[in-house]
Amino acid sequence: MLLLSSSAVPVDIPLWALIPFILMLMMIAVGPLLFHHWWEENKNKLIVSLALGIPTAIWLISQHLTGSLQHQLLFDYIPFIVLLGSLFVITGGIHLKGDIQAKPWINTLFLGIGAVLASMMGTTGAAMLLIRPVIKTNSQRKYKVHTILFFIAAVANCGGLLTPLGDPPLFLLYLRGAEFTWFFQMLPEWAFVNAMLITIYFIVDSYYYKKEPLENIQFDKENVEPIRLKGNLNFVWLIGVVLSVAFLNKSYFPTWDGHAGGNDYYGFAREGVMLLMAGASLLFTTKKLREANKFTWVPIIEVAFLFLGIFITMVPALLYLSANAASFGLSTPANFYYATGSLSAFLDNAPTAVSFYELAKGMHATGGVMVAGVPEMLLTAISLGAVFFGAMTYIGNGPNFMVKAIAEENKIAMPSFFAYIIKFSLIVLLPIYILTQLIFI
Repeated sequence: MLLLSSSAVPVDIPLWALIPFILMLMMIAVGPLLFHHWWEENKNKLIVSLALGIPTAIWLISQHLTGSLQHQLLFDYIPFIVLLGSLFVITGGIHLKGDIQAKPWINTLFLGIGAVLASMMGTTGAAMLLIRPVIKTNSQRKYKVHTILFFIAAVANCGGLLTPLGDPPLFLLYLRGAEFTWFFQMLPEWAFVNAMLITIYFIVDSYYYKKEPLENIQFDKENVEPIRLKGNLNFVWLIGVVLSVAFLNKSYFPTWDGHAGGNDYYGFAREGVMLLMAGASLLFTTKKLREANKFTWVPIIEVAFLFLGIFITMVPALLYLSANAASFGLSTPANFYYATGSLSAFLDNAPTAVSFYELAKGMHATGGVMVAGVPEMLLTAISLGAVFFGAMTYIGNGPNFMVKAIAEENKIAMPSFFAYIIKFSLIVLLPIYILTQLIFI
């Protein structure tokens, strides 16, 4: 049984201290929509991050909260960027090419494989590996927008639920004490949601396949190129990253736990191994292969700049949530699932998950199984809400906009921001997520 303490903790953080964090998230949400060309420049993202982050840092230091700021930057931001950067570099050296027939079962197989790979190489890695082969396979078809939409849902979001590598919010929860293997317990929810998505997609794609002009189907049959995978050595480096996250942590090395008399800085051995794996990928992957993948550093630099501002400005928000958790009226797993999901849809799901984790931690719950200092049922609800609802909009998760941009580069007319929500999220995703809550939460 879950018991929530109603004892209030003194409020030390004024509400106005949360304004930089709110502005940072608002810029991420509306920047690509209102001033697209200006926002495309990574230097402008860095300017925004510094303009909001530096005053926040100065205020935190003046309030003798340097320790919270230091922990956020050293033990959250650096591991976060190193993991994403390593996965980005390694998966950028794996090239999948070919053009097979775009039959419904083949497209469905692509999505199924992507959903599995997402938990092993991250949603960004899986999406970037598969999106171009999917687009090329469907290049002879007239009706293909729906394929990209379901790809965003399954591969770029819902597939990444089973490991801390899968999606950024899960890695941040892992850094807060959730064991690597704990995420496997969400296999039933992962299987249900992805099975629903893939089944619905197969039905929809079969419908549109029957509507395809006969000449398109014939042209598709006549232009077949076998699937080929290059850069296979990068799977070795990828396994190295997986093993480092799974085993180089406080669970296996108690001397790395500062709270138990150890040294937290020893934990950077994990990041060191990841950087070695990324360096090996750069060294042993040919330039020609990366060019075939259209590999550039722009996306990971964008993530690094944006999250620098997010991680600094969110410190007051995390402290405020921890101090005022009992007053927010959230008590049940369903509350946390929908609250986390709602904000994850329109803000970035990584800081959203951390915010609700701090909220759950500040409630001082007792009873039941505890994971990372919060009830397991609440942590599960937060994880599910952050990962699944990240697919509700283009801005809910980083890979969403990347997939959209690549599709539009290939002359696929993607729906607008609001059309995506109205024509896809509300009628396909939301019913699945409600069913998930009713069955599992």
